[in-house]
Amino acid sequence: MFKTVILWLHKWLGIITGFVVFILSLTGSIYTFQDELKLWAYPEKYFISDTTNHSKTPLPLSTLLYSAQKSLKKNQKITRVDLYPSKNRTWVFRAIKTDEKAFGHWNYYRYYKRVFINPYTGQVQQVENSKTEFFQLVLQLHLNLLLGKQYGHPIVAWSTAIFVLILLSGIVLWWPKKWKGKNLKRSFWLDTKVKWKRLNHDLHNVIGFYSLFIGLIFAITGLAFAFPDFKKTYIATFNLLQSPTASSTRSSPIPLPAVEKKFQDNALRYALTNYPDAEMMSIRLKKETETAMDIQVRHHEKRSGVFDWLYYNKEDSSLTAVKSSNELQYGDKLGALNYDIHTGGIGGLTTKIIACLASLFCASLPITGYIIWMNKSKKKKKKGYQHNVNKYC
Repeated sequence: MFKTVILWLHKWLGIITGFVVFILSLTGSIYTFQDELKLWAYPEKYFISDTTNHSKTPLPLSTLLYSAQKSLKKNQKITRVDLYPSKNRTWVFRAIKTDEKAFGHWNYYRYYKRVFINPYTGQVQQVENSKTEFFQLVLQLHLNLLLGKQYGHPIVAWSTAIFVLILLSGIVLWWPKKWKGKNLKRSFWLDTKVKWKRLNHDLHNVIGFYSLFIGLIFAITGLAFAFPDFKKTYIATFNLLQSPTASSTRSSPIPLPAVEKKFQDNALRYALTNYPDAEMMSIRLKKETETAMDIQVRHHEKRSGVFDWLYYNKEDSSLTAVKSSNELQYGDKLGALNYDIHTGGIGGLTTKIIACLASLFCASLPITGYIIWMNKSKKKKKKGYQHNVNKYC
């Protein structure tokens, strides 16, 4: 009786969310390698072709920001800068504005532009309309099904939550009646000599078993993106396992060297000088009236969870605090690593390959599940038809 109820729940939850799970899994497998694929697909954007005549240091941020802003329309304002200290890389200036209540991807983004600039010459290499860029479309399909945040996000969020229940109910259905003989072997391995219907059924069970653990990781880390309160709860829970560390806020601010005329130029120069091994830095530009400026220093370009945050004060042109990911409590560190865990970047190329394959496994589950459902439906109809024939003959 228990397994009958679980089977009914598993079936109907899968039927309701199967299409969404398929899309999320397929787009997730593609997006796993988006950092590597972008560099391969768009070398003219991300790489500087000729570095022979470049100076040793990049131009001031304000100069580059002026060049980037000049390449856009007047109403398109740059809000973020992603820079790469490597001598052969361009810097990326983002201008983005969204309408949270709009329906559809093309209405959700009022505009989204990326300006790629040679930081040593100030030359704009290319302006990308990120609204139609392939990997951005893949990401938005993954996040919102291209329906816009207000409409697509809840569907994705609750489908992810239901996917957790599907995986957990699946392990109950998978559990062998006897842990020996043919039934046990069929639970872990495929017999290709059986008929197609049996093979499809076994494929669903076996792939479901092997993708269970990573599938749950995908789903739970996805829930952290989908439901902010859920993320706050698990961060707070894991923080209880460790006593708070000493604050990194400095008792006395460090004055910035006045090398450049503008505060933001000196702030970035300080970051580049004191973090020479950083692979990436990110700046969220604030309003000119604000006195604070923050720079995120990433020690690995393809990992967002290993960082130092530098906090500056414009009024006295000083560095006031440094927040390192190494000093975070367990919960905060887990929250910071959520993106790296979700995308498979936590352990480099090896975990990315595992994540990509696991995503493809998860994408196959709705397909094999639907086939099982359709085969059983046809079987029931055939039995019903045969029963009526026998009744009236």
